[in-house]
Amino acid sequence: MRLSTRGRFAINAMIDLALRDNATPVPLADLALRHHISLSYLEQVFAKLRQHGLVESTRGPGGGYTLGMAAHAITVADIVAAIEGGAKQGAAALQGEGACDPQDMTQDLWNTLHTTLMAHMKTITLSSLSIQQRAKGFKVEERKTGKKGVFAKAKPEPVRTTAPNSVFALAQALRT
Repeated sequence: MRLSTRGRFAINAMIDLALRDNATPVPLADLALRHHISLSYLEQVFAKLRQHGLVESTRGPGGGYTLGMAAHAITVADIVAAIEGGAKQGAAALQGEGACDPQDMTQDLWNTLHTTLMAHMKTITLSSLSIQQRAKGFKVEERKTGKKGVFAKAKPEPVRTTAPNSVFALAQALRT
C-alpha cells in the first residue's frame, strides 16, 4: 500500500465535501481554488472516487460533486483504496514470491504494518474528520450564485436639465 500526495489531496477534498454535505454540489474549480490544487489533477482524483461510488457528479449549471453515501459510512481506508488502487493490490504488492529470499526477510514486518495501518484507517470516518474540523472553528462559506437569465433592460431616466430652454428664459435667468 502506498500513501501518496494524491491520497492526501483526495482525503482533503472529501472532508471539504463532507463539511458542505447539506449544501448544493461543489464544483471542482471551487475545490481547486480552496486547496491550491490543479483542476486537471483533481479531475483525475475525482474520476477514481466516482468509479468507487464515493462521490456523485451533477452536470450543468450549478453542478459539481457531492458525497456518494453518508459521511459516517465512508472511511479513510475507502478513500485511500480508491485512489491508490485498493487494499487487495497493496497487500499483493507486499507479499513476496518466496519467504526464503534474503531481500524478503522483512516481508512479515511489512505485512503486519500494512494490516495494522488499514485496520486503523477503517476506524476513521469522514464524519469524524469533518467534526474535528468544525471543532477547530472551520466555517462553511456558502457559495454565492450569480443571477443568471434574461432580464428586462432598465429604462433610462429622462434627461432633466436646469438650463433655460428659450431666449426668454435665458434673459429672465440672467436678470436674477
